[in-house]
Amino acid sequence: MTHRNARLTPAGRRLIIQRHQQGWKQAHIAAAMGISRRCVARWISRYRAEGLAGLEDRSSRPHTSPSRTTQRLERLVIQLRHDERLSRDEIARRVGLSPRTASRILARHDMPHLARLDPMTGETIRASKTTAIRYERDHPGELVHMDVKKLGRIPDGGGWKAHGRAGGSIRRDRSRKVGFDYVHSLVDDHSRLAYSEVLADEKGVTCAEFLERAIVYFAEHGITRIERLITDNAWAYRHSLRGVCAEHGIRQKFIRPHCPWQNGKVERFNRTLQTEWAYRRPYSTNTERAFQE
Repeated sequence: MTHRNARLTPAGRRLIIQRHQQGWKQAHIAAAMGISRRCVARWISRYRAEGLAGLEDRSSRPHTSPSRTTQRLERLVIQLRHDERLSRDEIARRVGLSPRTASRILARHDMPHLARLDPMTGETIRASKTTAIRYERDHPGELVHMDVKKLGRIPDGGGWKAHGRAGGSIRRDRSRKVGFDYVHSLVDDHSRLAYSEVLADEKGVTCAEFLERAIVYFAEHGITRIERLITDNAWAYRHSLRGVCAEHGIRQKFIRPHCPWQNGKVERFNRTLQTEWAYRRPYSTNTERAFQE
């Protein structure tokens, strides 16, 4: 295929044929056009064999590809993305391919990126808010993101995910409240080290105790100093973390109201927890999900 630095385009090849028909010697054509005599001879011989059609660009794709991924593996890659909405790396690990090969297969079959799919239904999202400005702090501990994700508890015997919406509604004991679990998470901006706990509420005391344990966890993994903590504007974060932050020399930062993307790294981690753990498969009890290996 022609590229921007190519010596010859289809028009240049036709000029070679025109000059050859005018009686130019191949050596003179090559010198005038800055190409080799071998190149000139190739285009002349191709013109003799195929006419003007032989001067057009041809695909550089090889006639055979002995090492190409088999159709069976390609179908398995597509099935895993479609049925389980797995990431490229997870598909590659399961199938035994390189992540780059799995990515090429997905692109070849026009499979959309996971970011364009609804995490629950798998349907393509027609529009979503994305940002073109990406950043990463210079070193671990410079900034950490904190948030809470509320998940509905699973009744004993399984909920609608296991039995379908109609079946789950019939089996559910309406007199018994199921309630919620609260997944607290802390994510380092630079290294993406994350720490999460499933707790019973999101009260101020609970948030403060979680932060203390998260600081210890980060220290055990090499992040001994946390400089800044960014959260949303929840009351528990604004008022209950002051003591912990002051004790450890952490400066608190808050996102602008109604702008959750400013805390996007932990928000994206919450979504990963949903797709890779909380809603990955049906669970028969809430305990089974909370203590999954």
